[in-house]
Amino acid sequence: MEYITIFGSARFDEHNPYYKAAFNLASKLSKAGYGIVTGGSGGIMEAANKGAFLSGGVSVGINVILPFEQKTNSYCTTSKLISNLPDRKKELISMSDIFIIMPGGFGTLDELFEVLTEAQTGVRKHKIIFCCSDFWNPLIDFFKNTLLPNGAINDHSFTTFTVLDDFDEILEYIHN
Repeated sequence: MEYITIFGSARFDEHNPYYKAAFNLASKLSKAGYGIVTGGSGGIMEAANKGAFLSGGVSVGINVILPFEQKTNSYCTTSKLISNLPDRKKELISMSDIFIIMPGGFGTLDELFEVLTEAQTGVRKHKIIFCCSDFWNPLIDFFKNTLLPNGAINDHSFTTFTVLDDFDEILEYIHN
């Protein structure tokens, strides 16, 4: 089975449109035969695990022991508890070559930049998909308007990821 890791915020509840998007996307991916991997906590992670779980698919949560915010959600068919953030990130990344980046904060950005750096440097080949362009466009603009003109990245850097909102297009991109 091929796994897709979905990164995103622990802070969005079920009424948030990004939570709903993660649920629906994970459900579609699960029905297409992919296993879903998340950080196993709440928010986007719970939504993705729930979408996979309720679709009868594989739903993996790789959680971490933190003094706040982290509790394994009840929608994981398999879960693992890691003692620190660097090891958890390593585990989340090692399980997949396909990454969907949903809206999130510093933790999501940390995970995102790890997979972007691996892809840019050729350490590993990844498919990286930014989902919810309304959230990510300011960051992509920063890449284009600040990093690129200052030589911090090059044009090739933009071949390491794509931005897609349509779930059918995401599935097609993953298949190709």
